[in-house]
Amino acid sequence: MSRVIGIDLGTTNSCVAVMEAGRPVVVPNAGGYKTSPSMFALSSDGKRLVGHIAKRQAITNAERTVHAAKRLIGRRFEAREIQQSAALLPYQVVEGSEGDARIQLGDRVFSCTEISAIILREMKRVAEEYLGEPVSEAVITVPAYFNDTQRQCTRDAGRIAGMEVLRIINEPTAAALAYGLGRSGDERIAVYDLGGGTFDISILELSGGVVEVLATAGNTFLGGEDFDRLLVEHVLAEYEKSEGVDLSSDLMALQRIKDAAEKVKCDLSAASVAEINLPFIANSDEGPRHLNLQVERETLETLSFDIVRSTLDSVARCVRDAGLTPGDIDHVVMVGGQTRMPLVRKMVGDFFGKPPHGGVNPDEAIATGAAIQGNVLVAGEADLLLLDVTPLSLGIATFDGGFAPLIDCNTTVPAHRSHVFTTSRDDQTSVKIRVLQGEAARAKENHRLGEFVLSDIPPSPKGEPEIEVSFEIDASGIVNVSARDRRSGSARAITVQATGTLGEEELHRLVIEHAGCELPGEA
Repeated sequence: MSRVIGIDLGTTNSCVAVMEAGRPVVVPNAGGYKTSPSMFALSSDGKRLVGHIAKRQAITNAERTVHAAKRLIGRRFEAREIQQSAALLPYQVVEGSEGDARIQLGDRVFSCTEISAIILREMKRVAEEYLGEPVSEAVITVPAYFNDTQRQCTRDAGRIAGMEVLRIINEPTAAALAYGLGRSGDERIAVYDLGGGTFDISILELSGGVVEVLATAGNTFLGGEDFDRLLVEHVLAEYEKSEGVDLSSDLMALQRIKDAAEKVKCDLSAASVAEINLPFIANSDEGPRHLNLQVERETLETLSFDIVRSTLDSVARCVRDAGLTPGDIDHVVMVGGQTRMPLVRKMVGDFFGKPPHGGVNPDEAIATGAAIQGNVLVAGEADLLLLDVTPLSLGIATFDGGFAPLIDCNTTVPAHRSHVFTTSRDDQTSVKIRVLQGEAARAKENHRLGEFVLSDIPPSPKGEPEIEVSFEIDASGIVNVSARDRRSGSARAITVQATGTLGEEELHRLVIEHAGCELPGEA
């Protein structure tokens, strides 16, 4: 039986796990770390660096070091989130040939899919060194609220990294699999996943080997990076107030402050006060300038309170969508490094009226669950059944620019829905069916999956034709859409296969290019 690895491709850190003797094992890299920074860099002499090696040189090479690429993957360059974040990143974000956001390092432009592939290849290498054999298959996790394009970009990244991606599964669902391993009895659990760049909440029911997702919600542009940003802004403001020096345009100083802020944030999970001490942060006519600032936990909590509260809005909606109340939840499982923050744990515990479950490692649970799912797929085990939901509604655009959902979010897949529409003009002989995914009331604000034209409709007054549109989504997330004029029998159908931001020719080129590309290992 081939070995399947489970990979948590995180915004800040990534992790890989494999099944050994029926138990999931998180695989350490050569440096002994069980997680690796999701960072990639080009050195001054053109060498490609990944993981800890990339992170160590980030301060002196900020413009050519990529972090948090997962936040950009599958997004249009013109998207509001991209435009807002690009100004805060040390590296340059540019528009790709497909209108997607890409990253320019020196004279080379990388797609976010390729950056993710480089991180995945490193995880593959870590697993192969541990197992002593090649690895060709993987289960990779994504945020539950990722749309169709973001999921396919992740699948394409796996292909570029030299792996067949057996399944893309949601991060909270993977965490639930890790939590449920070896447990018996019926339970309803909430998985609160606050990582480096994304937030998800899922309500699941575990019963007799069946893991059923009842509802999910989240924000694919909210996470620990935002806590870091607020703390960096606080440090910059305090330094300018005390020293009269604005460091916001000094890339090297900014990277040093960001690294220090991230460390202080982690320290404040255990301590009430932490210190940022950065000598030679700037120069002036009076000589070198230093930065020394004490940060209290209360200050960090004040800065980030609104972010944590916003996650609870999603939690409340998810609980409602599941048809439950907070008191109906038996256990709260928290994953993602940012959930170590005491304020996060307190506010989530207060919402559910119970302390979070402490038996799951927040950094390792998602990769562990992915490995469990991979083992189920290759071993054909019948004692574990996963029932997932579609995270975003599926529907069509209407003539007035509205969005008519046919399959609502949080519908268990596979699913089938139909609805009858009509024409908007007299003697209309064709209609364009635009297939969309999202929750916005206006069509243009949702994600377009595809379109087709139903023709040969007999001329009639508007409102008379009956056009039946049917949606079907299978367990793998493949969507089939058909339209039929009931009177004439004219019909059209399409299969909406997920498409990423790479054309097939570019994808094929990258697969070949990276097949012979070896990166420095961890040290």
